[in-house]
Amino acid sequence: MEIKKKITLTYIALSGISTLLLCVMVFFLFRFNNEYYFVQRLVDRAKIVSSIHYQHDPKKAEYYRNLKKNGLEELIEESDYVLKINGPSSFDYNTALHLPHEFYDEVMKNGSSYTQYQGYYHYAQIFDERGIKYMVIVGARDIRGTRTTVYVTRILLFGGIGFMLLAYLFGRFLARRVINPVATITKEVKRISASNLHSRLPMPDADENDAIYDLTQTFNSMLNRLQTSFELQGNFINNASHELKTPIATIIAESEIALLKERDTAEYEEVLQNIHKQASRLGNLTESMLKLTQTGYDGNKQVMETVRMDELLMEVMSGLDKTHPGNRVTLRMDGMPEDESQLTLSCNRPLLELALGNIIINGIKYSDNHNVFVTLSADEKGIKINVSDIGIGIPAEDLPHLYEPFFRGKEASKYTGYGLGLPMAMRIIKMHNGDMKVQSEPGKGTEVSILFSRQKH
Repeated sequence: MEIKKKITLTYIALSGISTLLLCVMVFFLFRFNNEYYFVQRLVDRAKIVSSIHYQHDPKKAEYYRNLKKNGLEELIEESDYVLKINGPSSFDYNTALHLPHEFYDEVMKNGSSYTQYQGYYHYAQIFDERGIKYMVIVGARDIRGTRTTVYVTRILLFGGIGFMLLAYLFGRFLARRVINPVATITKEVKRISASNLHSRLPMPDADENDAIYDLTQTFNSMLNRLQTSFELQGNFINNASHELKTPIATIIAESEIALLKERDTAEYEEVLQNIHKQASRLGNLTESMLKLTQTGYDGNKQVMETVRMDELLMEVMSGLDKTHPGNRVTLRMDGMPEDESQLTLSCNRPLLELALGNIIINGIKYSDNHNVFVTLSADEKGIKINVSDIGIGIPAEDLPHLYEPFFRGKEASKYTGYGLGLPMAMRIIKMHNGDMKVQSEPGKGTEVSILFSRQKH
């Protein structure tokens, strides 16, 4: 069911229930009010009938008869009876009255009562005159009350139907008013595709706490991420295809040239060396790209273990001594905490070694193997690693593109590499809920700060 119909039907249902409860309450209150005032009129008549019966003076009796006839509003099918009470539970019964025994019992017990059947009311009250008790019973039909009750019932019925029709119209208006902003957002989102990801939803003129404002802002933020992701993906594919095409084309060309005619051993060796060089380059590039694809942000898919960061850095340094002999990397661990548990981190050990190794290797490479300082510190807030060098530095215009795969600045392009090390390191650190910041100045060096904050439980 469409959400507009759901809102309309919900509004109609709630309005209908409220209207029904109101109509029922008005009906019973009106009926009770009619009954109360009609019974009070019977009470007045019972008092007058009692006064007429008590009077032994004909003039006073005639006065009360005139008061009853001319002073009180006439009732339909009015009748009155005076029954003498003989004892606690006996009285002179009138055969013209067909009233239930329960009614008489209640009158004898409470001194007064009333009953009604099909719109005809009987009121009875006990009076005492000079030690003699009488039961005065007055009856009449409440034609006006019955008619007004029917009239009010019709008003409530037709008014309720009319209100339900209004509720339907108001419900549709409310549904449109609520859904139209969402429908507008849906329409705008549908027209956005991969070819026009630069488009954004117009922000509504609303308070920042408004749900539609939040929804629009969320969609625009998502589009920003999608656009960035598509652009990075496009750049990655273009650069990857270019980087892969060069060694493959070289291998094919060297092979074709070698097969054109017979050559001596020296020429074949030279061709094979060129092919081996390009194949090694291709293999290294492919391996780097595969490692990059393994550094997703979903840490649940990684094998995690608890390691000491000082031990991990020492292993990285040991590996660098083998791959980069003669390096001038200095590991400083001056800010060691007293609590050794503050040095531990749950991580994917091989990937984190790879990330830290790449960052330190960049310091070695772009400083032409000058001094590189690695500083480790830890406290209750987290673990911090600083890697600083005095190399060529990074121009300010290149800093925003450091984490784009295959991106290489003008100065960095003079050195061997593929532009995959830093993006890979950034992804690995993000995967471990870490943060990495790069500060650099051309000609003075670069400082990389890595912080692994402790998660609060």
